[in-house]
Amino acid sequence: MAVRIRLKRMGGLNDPYFRVVVADKRSPRDGRFIEEIGSYNPKLKGVNYKLDVERAKHWISKGAVPSDTVRSLLKKAAKTAA
Repeated sequence: MAVRIRLKRMGGLNDPYFRVVVADKRSPRDGRFIEEIGSYNPKLKGVNYKLDVERAKHWISKGAVPSDTVRSLLKKAAKTAA
């Protein structure tokens, strides 16, 4: 089973809001997921994300591959945690 850490789009028209989820690669973007590990709101200024970095590290150690956007969010979260 190929697992990805990616964004699931929520919110209304012209008001996007995303949840960071762990999902099977074959699942649709807004379909089934294994676990929700955070959120991301691109409309907010400053810190516009919330991530459970420990769970993300756990899934990456199990072989999950983060998408490009999630990878950048994880880098930002690591900088703010340090």
